Amino acid sequence: MRRLLCRLQDAIRESVRTAQLRGIRRMARVAAITSADTIYGIDKVSEAAVLTWFEANWPKRWPVELVMEGLEEKHGATTFPSGTPVGETLLKCILDPIDGTRGLMYEKRSAWSLAALAPQRGSRTNLGDIVVAAMTELPTSKAGQADQLSVVRGRRVWTERIDLRTERRAKFKPRPSKARNLAGGFASFAKFFPPGKAWLAEREQKLLRQLGDGVEIFDDQYLSSAGQVYELLMGHDRFIADLRPLAFAKLRIRSALACHPYDICTALIAQELGCIITAPDGKPLRAPLDTTTPVAWTGYANQALARRIGPQLRGILN
Repeated sequence: MRRLLCRLQDAIRESVRTAQLRGIRRMARVAAITSADTIYGIDKVSEAAVLTWFEANWPKRWPVELVMEGLEEKHGATTFPSGTPVGETLLKCILDPIDGTRGLMYEKRSAWSLAALAPQRGSRTNLGDIVVAAMTELPTSKAGQADQLSVVRGRRVWTERIDLRTERRAKFKPRPSKARNLAGGFASFAKFFPPGKAWLAEREQKLLRQLGDGVEIFDDQYLSSAGQVYELLMGHDRFIADLRPLAFAKLRIRSALACHPYDICTALIAQELGCIITAPDGKPLRAPLDTTTPVAWTGYANQALARRIGPQLRGILN
């Protein structure tokens, strides 16, 4: 199943690569607005690639329900083999074909294709049930390589760096930071959009002041939850907090501009490498595998940072 998800993401990467050659304007055109997100032209390209791939390649012996933004509103429940009743599926696959669309379609930064599988438990299926996950880099058009990482719970993480010209693949080794504080490193609160930004910045400043790690702590706003997870597991970032749902609730803001379960469905990869990813209260992520539930999360490069920062953060939020 792990290899299946990687093959699916290879197909998505190739379809996106083809779309990039057609130019930014077509990619950046708004195609639809759903309850989960704004859908752009490039998202439609990847959606078509996903459905075509599942129809042609998903094994009949593993009937699956596919959860992806935009599908339910158009098709209702989507299952493979096509037409399988949801109650007869063995697996639930949550998928974000492109996480970080805006950065990619303006050639600013790589996006990521995300997929994860969990045993089917109907509406009770949640992020904690995920047993297989894969994430594949969707690089800008001038890039020559793309990373792919995948995992089965309790086993090692598979990594490949793909040469986009030759398709040759080479292994690489992610190394999360072993630092015990934030001094001289990257640590960020996700505050990409105006809603809730002041509330989030105030708490970020208070936390950093309490930690006392100095002023040289660098903020890097990667507009992709998967990109943030990648930065953690590669040793680039030490701490990330995405508290947007808490800010929206506190300020009574109605906004879909938050992380959703499909954005954070590959957290298992970072966790298997030793990173700590939890809810802000320190508990495991348990959001249902749907396209609309807002998810607040915190990520630490290692256990020592989680023990040091987590209690301070929870004290600020209480």
